[in-house]
Amino acid sequence: MNPKQTLMAAVLAGIGASLCCVAPLVLLSLGIGGAWVAMLTAFEPLRPTFLGLAALFIGLSFRKLYLTNPTCETGKPCAEEEMIRKQRLIFWGVTIPLIGLLAFPWIAPFFY
Repeated sequence: MNPKQTLMAAVLAGIGASLCCVAPLVLLSLGIGGAWVAMLTAFEPLRPTFLGLAALFIGLSFRKLYLTNPTCETGKPCAEEEMIRKQRLIFWGVTIPLIGLLAFPWIAPFFY
């Protein structure tokens, strides 16, 4: 998997992990309500699985971007230092909000 695929998988796993907690809050703040919003808490037992998957994919992306040498032919975009720098910037731009999203259930009580 390339860093883009692993980062997208981490984002999807992060969304899955926060579905039970963040999604009802976002929907209610948008004015969307109903009894079905409370049903999103049924995803709470799956939260540890999604947390693990998100951590795994973030780790794989980090490993690919920082710990392994790129194996590209000279002249390809993946061999250029500017492209690697952009990929790392995108990685941190996605990872920091994703960590906040994953930590939301533990941080939220401080705001009530």
